[in-house]
Amino acid sequence: MAAQEPAPVPASLHTRGEAESGESSPVPPCPVHTARRRWPRRGPECQAARVPAAMEKGEEGEAVRITAQLLKAKTGEFDLESILLLKLRGLGITDLGCLGDCTNLEWLDLSGNAISYLGPLASLRALTVLNLSGNCLCSLEPLSACESLQTLNLAGNLVSSLQQLQCLAGLRQLENLRLRDPTGRLSNPVCASPAYRSALGEMFPGLKVIDGERVSGRGSEFYQLCKDLDNSLKRCAGGGGGAEPPGTAQPWVQEGYWAVRPPRRSSIIEEAYKQFHDVLQECRELGKKADDAIAQAERALSLRPDPSSFVF
Repeated sequence: MAAQEPAPVPASLHTRGEAESGESSPVPPCPVHTARRRWPRRGPECQAARVPAAMEKGEEGEAVRITAQLLKAKTGEFDLESILLLKLRGLGITDLGCLGDCTNLEWLDLSGNAISYLGPLASLRALTVLNLSGNCLCSLEPLSACESLQTLNLAGNLVSSLQQLQCLAGLRQLENLRLRDPTGRLSNPVCASPAYRSALGEMFPGLKVIDGERVSGRGSEFYQLCKDLDNSLKRCAGGGGGAEPPGTAQPWVQEGYWAVRPPRRSSIIEEAYKQFHDVLQECRELGKKADDAIAQAERALSLRPDPSSFVF
């Protein structure tokens, strides 16, 4: 009887190297290792490679969609409504998917992705802090429903006019708005206008911080002072068309200003000293008169006869 040949392994279980060489192996490849080999991580925070099924993703560069499995894997929560804080930075996300189901979300970081549509965020009424820097946003209409929003970072997007921000004017609790981040070299086309910050202040009178600088409330005077000083230094360096500043520095105070001078008494102190001296002299005279009166009384008492000297 002829020996039976082993059944062929399905092509779906072949690895890439085996498919090229024509050899087959009955051991299927590890899906995690396959995901790590095909999809290199974008940074230390990109942990989606550990759960490759959590993101719907084709070849590298295709759309990355947020799923319930991804959200549960990133937060450890079993219920999406229990998620309060979520950090999805630098994952290449283009589709927010079911993110709108996290209705109790308060803090959200979606920076460094490729997001262009914010529709699912309209249901996040409890959201207070939102970081959308480094994306592809030009329409912000869904954010008008985030009534609890206080801090919003839009640096590094495609906002080209102030009209695109008009939809946020109804956010009464918005206090911190960033469209430009010099430290991260992130900006928006609208920031090219020199008057955009003053226009933002008029459009959003409740703002306290614009682009990281406090414009109202405690500490705003310090920021304004630093800004005025910086402008003064720029004007001095420019000299009104390239003129050089004076070669020698001028003293701030007159000569001899810091010289040590003998202490001077004011007229008020002099008058007080005089009055005190007069009162002290009067007390001395009264004390002398009192001593004389006591001495006279003692002498008068000494002249009286002693009652014990009389004998009956």
